[in-house]
Amino acid sequence: MAEFVITMPDVGEGVAEAELVEWNVKPGDPVHEDMVLAAVMTDKATVEIPSPVAGVVTWLAAEVGDTVAVKAPLVRIETNASAAAAAPADVTEPEAPSDMTEPEAPSDMTEEPPAAEIQPAREIQDAPPSPEVEHHKPLASPAVRQRADDLDIDLGQVRGTGPDGHITHADLDTFLTARSQSERPAAPIASRDSAVEEVKVTGLRRKIAEKMTLSVSRIPHITYVEEIDVTDLEDLRTTMNGNRRSGKPKLTILPFLMRALVKTVADHPGMNATFDDEKGVVSHYEAVHIGIATQTPAGLMVPVVRHTEALGLWECAAEVVRVAEAARTGAAQRDELTGSTITISSLGPLGGIVSTPIINHPEVAIIGVNKIVTRPVWDGSGFVPRKMMNLSSSFDHRVVDGWDAAVFIQAIKALLEKPALIFIDG
Repeated sequence: MAEFVITMPDVGEGVAEAELVEWNVKPGDPVHEDMVLAAVMTDKATVEIPSPVAGVVTWLAAEVGDTVAVKAPLVRIETNASAAAAAPADVTEPEAPSDMTEPEAPSDMTEEPPAAEIQPAREIQDAPPSPEVEHHKPLASPAVRQRADDLDIDLGQVRGTGPDGHITHADLDTFLTARSQSERPAAPIASRDSAVEEVKVTGLRRKIAEKMTLSVSRIPHITYVEEIDVTDLEDLRTTMNGNRRSGKPKLTILPFLMRALVKTVADHPGMNATFDDEKGVVSHYEAVHIGIATQTPAGLMVPVVRHTEALGLWECAAEVVRVAEAARTGAAQRDELTGSTITISSLGPLGGIVSTPIINHPEVAIIGVNKIVTRPVWDGSGFVPRKMMNLSSSFDHRVVDGWDAAVFIQAIKALLEKPALIFIDG
């Protein structure tokens, strides 16, 4: 019996293993060539594994959530060619019924097996069904599949409106709306008191958990909070948005902060750095690669805006939109999710008054943006309404002293409160 073994592919330079985050098949399922069998994840990049052959799955190496080494066996497939060749071997010239029609050859065969025309009806019925007829795998990206799994949605029940019938996030939203309208009223609370649902932490959620645990367990955090008057900055932002040309993205506060950060780290290179605590080496970077913490349907991701020092304000805004959208849709490439030297974390209008952001290991600093609120501020003669915002920023206390952290944030504060300084060189 011929058997084809698919091994874990090399999914990236220096990567020795990957986590299995999704199976699209099970033993006994028919598969066709180029059909996606599974999805694996490493360093927050998801890779789909297609089948190079047609046949029937006979064995799977692991369960979702398991880690599989590169080049280790992953799937075994009995190829269609071997199954067709084996079928006539047991034929002993039975008499076929007079109304029996000649079976059609499988679509991937150029010639019929010699004994196919006298094969008994029972054996024809027991033969594996054609993969093209039986298999109807919904088309969706890994991010959509992960979100559907989190929401307990069977993708087979969702109508895809994307290209070639691909299911999109909008299709999931439509399905959720229809499902919520048709669901019965919830059972009394008393009947659910003893209910327990165990959810295995896999995929991106497990990567996030591992990253956060690594950061908190190794890095002694110090968080410094500073209040900033962004009234003038908000006036400038509103004016620039009102006058922006067609095709330019809408400015948020992030591009201004990114440009202020570039100017400030030039005088404070110890903040635009990473710390290899095993070697005891701090690396200062001339290039400023800013990670933008982004909430996606699958969880928190940190796409990177590279070489921010070479970008203008509008270019920063465009790059933030691009990398954030790529992360949310699962289209981000490996180099767009790694290599940041300092990170910005912002929840926008939900930013709260203060936060304690966790450093993106092995970086040494993270800037947390809180929401803007209007407060009465004393100007020397009376209280006036001003737009105020806190920056809640964390630093690696092993290599950054509290004094240096405060001086660094105070320098950013000075630029944001007088935003014209952001555009002045020197």
